[in-house]
Amino acid sequence: MTQRPAPESTVRGAFGDLLPHLPLFPLGTVLFPGGLLPLKIFETRYLDLVTHCLRTGQPFGIVALQQGAEVRVAASGDETVRFEHAGCLAELIDCDSPQAGILQVRCRGLQRFTVSQIRQAPDGLWRADAVLQPADLAEPPKPEFQASVAALQRAIETLQGRDQVPFLTPYGLDDAGWVANRWCEILPIPLPTRHKLMMLPDPHARLQLVDGFLRRHGIVSD
Repeated sequence: MTQRPAPESTVRGAFGDLLPHLPLFPLGTVLFPGGLLPLKIFETRYLDLVTHCLRTGQPFGIVALQQGAEVRVAASGDETVRFEHAGCLAELIDCDSPQAGILQVRCRGLQRFTVSQIRQAPDGLWRADAVLQPADLAEPPKPEFQASVAALQRAIETLQGRDQVPFLTPYGLDDAGWVANRWCEILPIPLPTRHKLMMLPDPHARLQLVDGFLRRHGIVSD
């Protein structure tokens, strides 16, 4: 997978590329690099965020919720919200407005990051200083994982037959990180586990864990 250039506002530091004031979008899901994320936007804080990103081309950060709701449930905004201090950058790839005050958008996962100096604006939007993490190196899956690669290809063909397209093209079945990430997106695994897999820096280790899950559940075999 080709590594994209960092946003122009990125500051290069001793511990990685820093994105100051990155807007965050806490969700009850995990976005993986190269992943597809459809969103329905109707809250003012996120409508403003998406409008800004459409205008500037800048990404925002998706972080997995640990506690609280995606939508503000208290007018005072004082509900408790906790989320992971790491996530994945998202870029907007298309946007539609089916009715006034609602945006239907699709996002692509870019690069992983960790955050610090988290703060919340009066409008409820979270921001943080983010440090980008190294992207996966594009390396072929090891021979012992070829059964998992073949199973993913069959899963893609089955989903396409049902007019379901959960992955962005081009497909990267020759890329260990891509295969691991796509399995992580569709397997029924707990959200905290999914997050840990996303942040695992070694794509082969990630694929090994996925392969073990598939074998334990009889999805693949030698």
